[in-house]
Amino acid sequence: MKNIKIKYLLSIVSMALLVLGVFSSCSDDNSDSGSGTLAITSVAKAEPGDLVPVTQGDPKNYYIIRGSGFTTVEKIYFNDFDTYFNPTLVTDTEIFVLIDEKTPYADASSKLKVVTKLGTIVYDFVISPPSPTFGSFNPINAADGDEITIYGNYFLNPIVKVGTETVPVISSTLTEIKVKLPAGSNKKYISVTNISGTATSTYAVGTAIFDDVAYYGFTFPTWNNHTYESEGSEQGLVHIKKKMAAWDNLQGDWSWYDQIADYSGIRIAVRADNPGTLKFIFNGDWSERNMLTVGTGWTTFVIPWSALGNADHVQNISFQNMSKDAAGNGVENTFYIDDIGFVLK
Repeated sequence: MKNIKIKYLLSIVSMALLVLGVFSSCSDDNSDSGSGTLAITSVAKAEPGDLVPVTQGDPKNYYIIRGSGFTTVEKIYFNDFDTYFNPTLVTDTEIFVLIDEKTPYADASSKLKVVTKLGTIVYDFVISPPSPTFGSFNPINAADGDEITIYGNYFLNPIVKVGTETVPVISSTLTEIKVKLPAGSNKKYISVTNISGTATSTYAVGTAIFDDVAYYGFTFPTWNNHTYESEGSEQGLVHIKKKMAAWDNLQGDWSWYDQIADYSGIRIAVRADNPGTLKFIFNGDWSERNMLTVGTGWTTFVIPWSALGNADHVQNISFQNMSKDAAGNGVENTFYIDDIGFVLK
């Protein structure tokens, strides 16, 4: 019989080039006739070295199905998805096949099905989702025992940890998870794991200054004529929108918060209708110490205490439009501000 040996597999995506390796015969009779027995004995990822059987596969990767009776193969299905295969890469004992990136992974059969003229064989095989992506969680300043919602993607059968503690999942979809925070959650990061990998929050519990609502008295008075928008937030459900004329500003209320020993600085997410410049004003310092170059997509700026005058407290947060045209004249711009908070050391 013919057997397939993989010497190498190189994928060059940018050139749309795939080198499929070397197929060689190691049989005595070099016969193409089928064995007559239809069976799948293993599935292995096509990669250099010995073929190691696996029970799950990743879309956009090549696999070798091993068994017998494959000479007359007509169809291959992963999770009931009709998968293309090249008949020239099939022998009686091996099938070399690419798992299509469109193969479903959620609410699926977790079966590999090979259909031949001799019959059909079904084999347990899981299609892995992509590794999870962690977008945000809300509310950031939830207390122990409070319910939070985690936003992201590829949350298939998720495992959630707060710090190192695994917490029960109340409910989940592919894009949202609800859990309750356990005791001792403050200043802990949250992670989500599926069978493909783990994603961790970029900020910790309890680190928000503005997260849908303002904390510690750092609100923005209504006379600023700003609005709160509920679509397209960088995190959570609500962000701030303010159309600013040249040199116009968004001024925050004055307050006082000095429990900052565990923090290294301030984070702010900003975008604008047009590329421009937004001045970050901290504790009443209206100098051009912190000028943020803002684009049309969300950018998170992390400003260390050293750039804020080695601050030992937070007293005020404000913003000013410093956008200019090519001639250096100030111009109007609309800014969107979200996820103002502290950064852990």
